[in-house]
Amino acid sequence: MKFSFYVFFLSIVLFTSCKSNKEVIIPNTDTAIEYWGRINTTTTDSTDLHWSGTSVKLNFEGTRIQALLKDEKGDNYYNILVDNDSAKLLRLDNTKRYYTLANNLKQGKHTVELFKRTEWDKGKTSFFGFKLNKEGKRLPKDTPKARKIEFYGNSITAGYAVEDYTGKDRPDSTYTNNYLSYAAITARHFNAEYRAICKSGIGITVSWFPLLMPELYNRLDPNDENSIWDFSLYQPDVVVVNLFQNDSWIVNMPENEEFKRRFGDQKPNDTFIINAYQNFITSLRKEYPNTKIICALGAMDATKEGSKWMGFITTAVANCNDKNMYTHFMPYKQTPGHPSIKEQQEMANSLIAFISKNIDW
Repeated sequence: MKFSFYVFFLSIVLFTSCKSNKEVIIPNTDTAIEYWGRINTTTTDSTDLHWSGTSVKLNFEGTRIQALLKDEKGDNYYNILVDNDSAKLLRLDNTKRYYTLANNLKQGKHTVELFKRTEWDKGKTSFFGFKLNKEGKRLPKDTPKARKIEFYGNSITAGYAVEDYTGKDRPDSTYTNNYLSYAAITARHFNAEYRAICKSGIGITVSWFPLLMPELYNRLDPNDENSIWDFSLYQPDVVVVNLFQNDSWIVNMPENEEFKRRFGDQKPNDTFIINAYQNFITSLRKEYPNTKIICALGAMDATKEGSKWMGFITTAVANCNDKNMYTHFMPYKQTPGHPSIKEQQEMANSLIAFISKNIDW
């Protein structure tokens, strides 16, 4: 697939100006719309997108398609995928507006997908629906994919700074692209429905901010501790956990504020760390009784030679005595900063090979 990543400046039409007798309006609740990700699809006014990799897809006939969107902060970026053949970069603003996703298309059947590149700390995006030109027609959504995969991870899974070609790991969300993460690449390889529960800087025992994955993993709205996800709505065939990279740094930083808040003045011992990991994957097992769980790590320095963190995971998994729980460690990339596009692909290759060899799904 060829990508042309640039800001896709769009013609904008206010919602109040549309006339239903001239254009085809497809509200967010329409059954032809396909949603991926942990989102609430029961609201009638809008569907809110929070998590990395959440997406909205429609099959249609027509020469133009627009989407009615409002971003909470104006900091979110999306990939626009038209006919699975191109990706254009869309940045939203914080007003409720129509954005032209594709125009001057050839007559016939088309597909459009909005894919959320950025992380949930950039705020939510409210999706209200699509609009086609007057000759347009909504088409049925695709047959559900046979496989489902879900990832729990940190910045590596989020695709943080993957497009920062300077290697400076700049935090501007322009450079983050979950679509190019090893997680999304792996899901596409297996033609699997994809979900990612991830946040840059997060850990299991300590994070760079006041929230741990065991405190976050079960949320629908990641910013609301009272917004609880119903796990029965999505039972993945495979779950991949790629965590501990941030823990491996912060547990050695006694002056860090989150170290002090989580541990006081005493560094956690190995048993504490192993138990914390074991408790988390046990929590996932309770929600997913039949899922294959891959406890992974990589490909930053938590997997370099001599690291104890792979051993912590191996011990925790062995303690679970679970035949459907595996370990897989992606080799240390031996470069500074976050994984590049090439390194994300290499991670995906490693994980794809492991799944192909060990998982029957």
